[in-house]
Amino acid sequence: MTTISFDNALGIHDDALRLRSQRSEVLANNLANADTPGYKARDVDFQAALQQAQGQQEGMTMAASDAAHMSADGAGGGSPELMYRNPIQPSIDGNTVDTQTEMSKYMRNSMEFQASFQFLNSSIKGLKDALAGQ
Repeated sequence: MTTISFDNALGIHDDALRLRSQRSEVLANNLANADTPGYKARDVDFQAALQQAQGQQEGMTMAASDAAHMSADGAGGGSPELMYRNPIQPSIDGNTVDTQTEMSKYMRNSMEFQASFQFLNSSIKGLKDALAGQ
């Protein structure tokens, strides 16, 4: 009898949900600070963060050759690296948030979150059906 590997059964969708949720927070923060002087819009490189999460899940870890080296434990399990967005047209007060761009990115991220959630939900339903013998 073989065992079920949840990592194989669920694929990348659990990592994608976590990263999409974190990206939603970043984009919502940008929108909340649209009128804050000097605020710099931030974003997450979703593809790079997902590849990093998948690499760590598959056992790719950094090795330290000396006991004094810093540990990289949990580097991908936390927050993805935040980058600054290059403004199309920054405002005079130094704020780089473009409300329309942020709304568009937020809505697209929400739709992609929903798609990943549906894939994950159907995978879990399939596992439940398999365990029930259906």
